[in-house]
Amino acid sequence: MSTVNWKPFVFGGLASITAECGTFPIDLAKTRLQVQGQVGDIKYREIRYRGMLHAIMRIGREEGLRALYSGISPAMLRQASYGTIKIGTYQSFKRLLVDRPEDETLLTNVLCGVLSGVISSSIANPTDVLKIRMQAQGNVIQGSMMGNFINIYQEEGTRGLWKGVSLTAQRAAIVVGVELPVYDITKKHLILSGHMGDTVYTHFLSSFVCGLAGALASNPVDVVRTRMMNQRGGALYQGTLDCLLQTWRSEGFMALYKGFFPNWLRLGPWNIIVSFQPSESTTTLVKIEMYSRMW
Repeated sequence: MSTVNWKPFVFGGLASITAECGTFPIDLAKTRLQVQGQVGDIKYREIRYRGMLHAIMRIGREEGLRALYSGISPAMLRQASYGTIKIGTYQSFKRLLVDRPEDETLLTNVLCGVLSGVISSSIANPTDVLKIRMQAQGNVIQGSMMGNFINIYQEEGTRGLWKGVSLTAQRAAIVVGVELPVYDITKKHLILSGHMGDTVYTHFLSSFVCGLAGALASNPVDVVRTRMMNQRGGALYQGTLDCLLQTWRSEGFMALYKGFFPNWLRLGPWNIIVSFQPSESTTTLVKIEMYSRMW
């Protein structure tokens, strides 16, 4: 254990929790937008929200400001495990393959990012299920976080806690496979253009651009994942493909991009917040490749 660098695990977990708290209302709006309009579900058939801002305002007005943080407890627990394991294993995997950061290649980063994302998201899946249900159902879910975990296990078994885990892994692979190259290409062109150097602002702008690419690529998977995790049992959707086809047929192709704007808007601030953490060798802006974050 003396050879294991614990700093990426600790700093990654703390930064992930901070970012989660700072962007949670946007994530809640994304979830509400993604579950509404389901023709086969009476509870979510109505189109209640016209967009992200309308959703946040209506939820705050009708359900109270506390409702904007409904599901924050399992979300923080998710980041305490998911964020910690993801960033820590990402750095550890890279050091297993190459000794020095300057020797890293795009292929190395993609491979390590996919592996760390799949492992961490699979472990943290139960907290994701509860978070999404509390976000979607609001005040309907009562009781403590542990009590709700137990209820899901009693009613749906172990499969209920790991519902949508394959989608979570697929989303992680898609996002990292898109965000990593786009981040690198954007940063490279910004620096080579001569208009911007290797500065904080370059990293921020690159984060927003790669976030746009990641949101475009992953949003359909995210919509299906949200709806699968939110349903109890298998009454409406029999599987991933069935959910995708039903959504497309009954609501149109653009239904797969519900919640796109908050999804993208959340990625930029999330990456920026997480970027400010001590790195392995300095206490200034970390260059921990936050584009490896698989949301």
